[in-house]
Amino acid sequence: MAADAPAAFDARRFRQALGQFATGVAVITADGGDGEPVGLTMSSFNTVSIDPPLILFSADRRVLSLPALIAAKGYAVNVLGRGQEHLSNQFARANADKWAAVECAAGHAGAPLIKDALAHFECEPYARYDGGDHLIFVGRVLRFSTPAAPETPPLLFFRGRYHGVDGEGASAPLWPLPIHY
Repeated sequence: MAADAPAAFDARRFRQALGQFATGVAVITADGGDGEPVGLTMSSFNTVSIDPPLILFSADRRVLSLPALIAAKGYAVNVLGRGQEHLSNQFARANADKWAAVECAAGHAGAPLIKDALAHFECEPYARYDGGDHLIFVGRVLRFSTPAAPETPPLLFFRGRYHGVDGEGASAPLWPLPIHY
């Protein structure tokens, strides 16, 4: 082996390293086109732009509902609160009754808005990009809301586990500067 040859890439360790970045948890929902809604748990949700208002999420190419997401005329990002861990688990399972006992209302293009989510972002498709084993969806936000009580903490995912936020000692950061948004 040459001295400058790269070491073998360890996908498991890469995933563990990525797990060092805490994320929020969201459920992406859409009208499945056949009268049945689709939904999947997501931690790869982020802002892209304020003007125009754009968000992104990425979905594994093996996700059973990927064709429905691609065909959807709109979708919703439902940001989950700490008390909604069960919904995250429910929407993470393939071939399960994801909608059992889920209260929701219809949003843009029929995308379900989950009751008491921290935030809803109702989007129309803006762009899609190749992301290796994932497909990156960029949505233009048409409407948004924050239906949960203001004191509701977020559901976080860190090191492969759910976490909450301890509000004690919280302080405002010196950043983000307005340029970050």
